[in-house]
Order: sequence, then C-alpha cells, then structure tokens
Amino acid sequence: MSESQVSILDGTTFVVSDRTGDIVSSPDAEHGLFAHDTRLLSKWQLTINGERLTTLSIDDVHYFENRFYLVPGEHDVYVNSTLTVRRIHNLDSGLHEELIITNNDRRPVDLTLRVEVDADFADLFEVKDAALTKKGRHYRRVDDGRCLVLGYERERFRRETLVSASVPAAFDENGVTLEVHIEPHSRWSGRLSALPDLPLPRGLDRLTIPGRAVRAGRDKQRDLLDWLDQAPRLECGWEPLRGTYRQSLIDLAALRFSPFLAEDKSVPAAGLPWFMSLFGRDSILTSFQALPVASELAATTLQVLAFRQGSRVDDFREEEPGRILHEMRYGERTVFDETPHSPYFGSADATPLFLVLLDEYERWTGDADLVRSVEQEARAAIDWINDYADLTGAGYISYQRRNTINGLENQCWKDSWDGISFRDGRLPSFPRATCELQGYAYDAKMRTARLARGIWNDPAYADRLEREAAELKDRFNRDFWVADGEYIALALDGEGRQVDALASNMGHLLWSGILDEQKAAAVVRHLMSPALFSGWGIRTLAQGEARYNPIGYHVGTIWPFDNSFIALGMRRYGYADEAARVAAGILDAAAFYDGRLPEAFAGSVRAETRYPVNYPTACSPQAWSAGAPLLLLRTMLGIRPVGEDLVIRPALPANLDFVALLDIPGRWGRLDAYGRRPATADRRELQPAPLQLSPP
Repeated sequence: MSESQVSILDGTTFVVSDRTGDIVSSPDAEHGLFAHDTRLLSKWQLTINGERLTTLSIDDVHYFENRFYLVPGEHDVYVNSTLTVRRIHNLDSGLHEELIITNNDRRPVDLTLRVEVDADFADLFEVKDAALTKKGRHYRRVDDGRCLVLGYERERFRRETLVSASVPAAFDENGVTLEVHIEPHSRWSGRLSALPDLPLPRGLDRLTIPGRAVRAGRDKQRDLLDWLDQAPRLECGWEPLRGTYRQSLIDLAALRFSPFLAEDKSVPAAGLPWFMSLFGRDSILTSFQALPVASELAATTLQVLAFRQGSRVDDFREEEPGRILHEMRYGERTVFDETPHSPYFGSADATPLFLVLLDEYERWTGDADLVRSVEQEARAAIDWINDYADLTGAGYISYQRRNTINGLENQCWKDSWDGISFRDGRLPSFPRATCELQGYAYDAKMRTARLARGIWNDPAYADRLEREAAELKDRFNRDFWVADGEYIALALDGEGRQVDALASNMGHLLWSGILDEQKAAAVVRHLMSPALFSGWGIRTLAQGEARYNPIGYHVGTIWPFDNSFIALGMRRYGYADEAARVAAGILDAAAFYDGRLPEAFAGSVRAETRYPVNYPTACSPQAWSAGAPLLLLRTMLGIRPVGEDLVIRPALPANLDFVALLDIPGRWGRLDAYGRRPATADRRELQPAPLQLSPP
C-alpha cells in the first residue's frame, strides 16, 4: 500500500482512498470500495462550494474506521480557515461517511456539499492488472428522489451500489448534493452511505458469500475488545514489542471473515488489498501461527478447506482428488470462467500443510472430534501426495501447471515467475520439486501417523505412513544435498538436476524435521551467514546469486512469515541462540513499522541503513505477517504442547531481558509462560552488529 493511500477493512470488505478520504477515479488507481472481489465504488469525491479539501490530520481509530480532519480548499500558513470538516469513514456492510462541519466564524455560512459518485464494478483482478474490460451493461437511476442506484449486469451476474443520505439531499445520476446552512460557532452533521446489493448467480443463491450479512450490524468495537481480552496477555521489558503484539492481534481481527458454511466462525483472509479472500496456504500458516492466541481460526480453516477439497480432475482449475485449494474468488471474471478461482487448486504445499495444521491443532486443543470429522479428507490428502503430486515418479512432490493460460507457474510459496532459479539465473525445467515441499510431505506423514494411531485407531496405516516418511527422509538427504557447498538445493528440476541457488526455502526443512542433524547444522550456518542474514532477517535469496535483488519479490526481500517458521525450526534442532537473533531482527524491524509488519521488506544490509527499507508494493496488513510476531514469541519462549502439558524452554534475544505470555489457552486450560535472560549470559554472542531492540 502506498503511503499516500488510506485504508480500512472489515473481513473481505475494504476501502482504499486518498488522504482526504476521497476515492479518486483513475484507470490505474487502486482506490475504491471493494466487496467480494468487486469494486463497488470507483469514485467518491467531496467538494464544498466547488473546492476539494485539504487534510490537517488523520486518526486511524480502528481497522474499520478512519477520521479525517480537513479544511475546504487549498491553504497555506498565512490563511486561517473558519470552517473545519471532520469526515468519518466506517465500514458496516458498506461505506458509511459521517460529515461534521463546524463554523468558527462570527457570521453564518451557506455551503453546497457535493459528492461525485461512480462505480465501475471492476473485478479485483482487473484493478490489480490495470486492465478494465467490461462486457456487461452499466446503469444508474434515482429511486424516489431518495437513493442513487449504480448497477452493472452481465447475464446472470448483477451488482448494485445504493447511495443514500440521512439528511435532505438532491440525488442525480452522478452524485448527491446537500445545501447546508450553519449559524456562527455552530456545527452541522449528516451521513451518507454506499451499500452493496450483491445477488448471487443462479445456483449459488442459497449460499453465503464471505461477510455478506453475518458481519452487518454487529458491534465491531465490542467484538474487537472481546477478541483482545480473550487473547493471552503479554508482559515484557520492551514497550515496542507490546505494541507489535497488540497490532498483530488487531490485524488478525481485521482480516477475519466468515466463509460459506461457517457463518458464525472466522478464517483469516490473506492480505490487503489484493488477497482479501480464502487462500489455502496463507490461511493454514496464519492459523498455525495464531494457535496460542486463537485456535478457533485453525478449526474453521480446517473445516472449510476440508469441505472444499478437490474431488475430480479439472485441468482449468488444476483440481485433483484430495488436493487442498489455493484461492477462492467471487468476482465477475471467476463467475464466467475467465479465471479459474472457483476455486483454484494451483498450490503444491497447501495439501501437506493442511495435515500439519490438523495435527498441531489437536496437540494444542485436544479436539479429537474435529480430527475424526475430517478423517476421510485427511486420508485423501495423503493419497494426493502419493498418487497425484509425484509427477516424476521419484517420490517427491513436484508441480507443473496444467492450466497454461492463467495458472501459476510456480506453485510453492515463492510463486512469482522467477522465484525458483539456478545460481547462474537460469530457470529450471518442469516439473519442479522444491525442497520445502518434501519437508512438508515428511512432516504431514509423521503427524498423520500420530493421528491415525491415537485417534482413528488404525495402527497399520500409521506404520505405513511412518515407513514412507523414513524412506522420504533418506532419499531427500541424499538427492538434495549440494556436497560442494554443504547446503540443500532449492529444488530438483524436471531432469532431476539440483537447482543450486542458495535460498531461504531450506530453512523450512528445520521446521519439518526432515534434515539429518549434521546437515541441519550446515543449513543453519548458511542461513545466519552474511549472504542470507541481513541483520533484519533472512533473505529469500542469498547475495551473490545471479537473480539476487534486495527489492525483488522472492529474490532477495525479507519475509517476516518466512523468518518466523525458520526460527521455529532452529529451535526444533536446538539452535536457540540463532533463533533468538532472527526473532530480534524481525521484531526490531516491526518497531519501525509501528508494530505492523508488511508482507515483505528489502533485504538491504542492516549496517548500511538505520531503518528497514520498504518493498514498494507490499501488502499491509497481511495475515501471515501479522502472525509472525506470535510465532516468534512462541519460539523465544520455547512453547510447545506435549501431551496434556505445555513445555516452556525460553531463549531470549540479547537485549530482551524478560517476556511473559499469560493465560495461554489449550487442552491444559490456561497457563503462563515466562522467559528471563540469565544475568551471567554473554550478550555479545547473540547480538549481530548493529542489532538493537529499539529504534535509534
């Protein structure tokens, strides 16, 4: 998101405006009121007596509410305005704008307020690609002089935006006009609303679109306070960490939405502005990160993804029996099969990660009933790993898109076109088997074996899965090991060649547990080397690789979510000090972002900059970035569920003396976790120059 833009969101409904609160109509602007993957307002521009307004300040009150403090016209330090305007944007089903105008003059004033309104009903993909090509009919009308209706219709697809006012107003096809008289030292107020009317296509009219009516009319402020009150309480000696923790909780609350068949429950959307929808990988990993805080996110994510699991072979959607979806959309292009997102299954990692989350959720909650309820889906996911994902017959998960028109080429988490490459910059052939996919498969089989033995009462199936996992581990440590560099290859290509770029993907192998101990030690050394560790965090691609670019999406930036899982893996293999250094770098960066970690930031060397350098088009807030501090706290405190107990083994960064997470919910009830650095610890060991836990 650009710093010149302001946003609010509520589930899958969000508004992006300029800093005066205006939605400015422009073919290449991402301004608008969006809901369910459609732009329902492309213009919402306020003038007073024909003049636009100037911003004095903005209050970011809640994730669903902004307040703009404005004056009419353009002013400089030599002109004092006698009018002040407060413009409050609030989301509740749609956009509600409250206008409060104060006349500070000794004379009365008569004002003409005008809001120019338009709606292009662009599909979110059209806005993202700046390629608006509408094939239907736009229309607009004024109903009974009290409401402006903007509409779009294409066969069975229809969307409308209804604009109304709480005070007397004159509507025309281009907007609304209000004539206002204000006495001296008095104020006037009025409210305008733009609400969506989104009938569903035939065959879907009995279903519930995410956020359609469930979120309407609820007390969002009370809901947010309840969400914060129910979360564990953080105590620590570093105030910015408190702010980061609170902001993470707020962002997760903002990104929640209620999907089909779960109208009273929530899953996390992936991120603002382009990913406000259900994503398999993102929702799974975010739910994993949030388990110590809100395990209900994981429960709903598992249930929804199980319901939407693939059941047939469909090349356009890349669906296969047992496969977990990648992305679900509801816009015009999806309805007419111009994009495959109804849903799209082009993800090679969501399916094993579904099984990883299922086991981790049960470890935290003891909810065996949910595990039993999705047993068949879990077994189908294992079958997909064994039968459909092994495209080369080598026993590895690999991917090659079958939708060659608009399917994803890379179907791992680094899904940009150049995210997987050789050291010399060449792109590998397909199918591609990235290293972390094999770690996820190993972990999925080991975890599912535990569930099969302990909950499904099928020890023979458990034995088979453990045997398959052991065989996978043996051949993986042989085939992916780059002997002359002592690290794990990024991938194997279609010819079985090692894709030898040095990248962060191998850090996920620590989390999964697939690495031999000796190889894990070498991987950790590489991850903490200057080539990969910048001081702020671990880069996606190492310095020195041909495609390295510190502001390249997957080729040199630092992703907080990536680092959070790598740090967790380091703790698994006993590298607590290194995990603490990674956590310190990411949490230190968060302080410079006022506690809200972006999707990614530049991989620039920390010694060369006082601040983390922005990645220009990062999503913010983004779910798994909001979840990263939660997982880092878990890692620093060494929290993990074991049976009916919560094990705590703290290892804190050098400049963080004390951390406590109180009232952690789980199968044990609620427990507290404390961590304190020993007074005799050599702090220099853990502190990479010039690491610090507060802004300069």
